[in-house]
Amino acid sequence: MSTVLQAAIVGIPLAWHLGLTAIAYYDAGRVGLDPPAKWAAITFCVPILGFFTYLFERSELSYDPETDPYRGNNFNIHPSRADDSPLPSRGDDRLSPADGVGNEDGTDDGS
Repeated sequence: MSTVLQAAIVGIPLAWHLGLTAIAYYDAGRVGLDPPAKWAAITFCVPILGFFTYLFERSELSYDPETDPYRGNNFNIHPSRADDSPLPSRGDDRLSPADGVGNEDGTDDGS
């Protein structure tokens, strides 16, 4: 194999790898993910997955609870499952299906 081909096979992926590491280091310091050396080390030691981990962690910085469509809801229900009874969750203050059964006057007939 020629030296130029070997240099291209090794050099191009290495340049991409070092470039992604440099981007993670520079951008982490700019957006406030401290310390930026940690994110550069993660990107360098875990080549592709480390950079995507950095991107996912970076996207969590822009979370605004006021614009979150799921805020205040326990879960989102698909319309085809809307008639199913919900499962209770920790801290859930909704009535269970058994608690909501009763007569119109609010009394339970024992059934």
